[in-house]
Amino acid sequence: MSAKDRLIIALDVDTIREAEKLVSMLQDHVGVFKIGMQLFNSEGPEVVNRLHSMGGKIFLDLKLHDIPNTVGKAGAVLTRMKVFMYNVHTAGGSEMMQKAVEFTEAESAKSGGSIPLIIGVTVLTSINQDILNNELGILGSVADQVVHWAKLAQDSGLNGVVASPKEITAIREACGPDFVIITPGVRPTWAAANDQKRVMTPGEAVKAGASYLVVGRPITGAADPVEAAKRIVDEMGEV
Repeated sequence: MSAKDRLIIALDVDTIREAEKLVSMLQDHVGVFKIGMQLFNSEGPEVVNRLHSMGGKIFLDLKLHDIPNTVGKAGAVLTRMKVFMYNVHTAGGSEMMQKAVEFTEAESAKSGGSIPLIIGVTVLTSINQDILNNELGILGSVADQVVHWAKLAQDSGLNGVVASPKEITAIREACGPDFVIITPGVRPTWAAANDQKRVMTPGEAVKAGASYLVVGRPITGAADPVEAAKRIVDEMGEV
């Protein structure tokens, strides 16, 4: 996979118009566009249709987390939308994740379409050790919790996980070379960390074994987003 194809751009905007502008500008320089809760809750499924019509591959980042049957049915809906990948919270448990896989595969077989990658969210990159232990009441280290949830996701049939770059190596060791690792919390040395707590540069993340990198503000908030994307792709490709 080329460095460009590994780069996912977070479309953290409110409107279809803003999203279309970014896709039009960046689609030759990145592989996937991430639609999160901000944009999806503002514009609904139509934004997926519009960006698909422009040729964009979509990671629908809605972090599904509910009772198993509800998540399974939602997964079937997202499969009909022909997204490239979507995610669920691993904290929902193995039955919930298994239902997502079951309903997704069944919907894909019925429609004849491709099966989206199903990705588990582990510990959010905004969560550090203090928050994990003292606010969430989860004992142990962040790394141990991430690996535990990654193994649970793999055993439940998911294709991979979202995890901080700091846990890439541990996940690779626990889950093997083919397990997909999507890494937010990536910041080039010339960009601010913002609210991310556990960060790494693009080159470091790829070298550690990340499958895809999610980058938002360092590109979308740059004075020249295309140049920023090129710089990050170049850094990824130098590894």
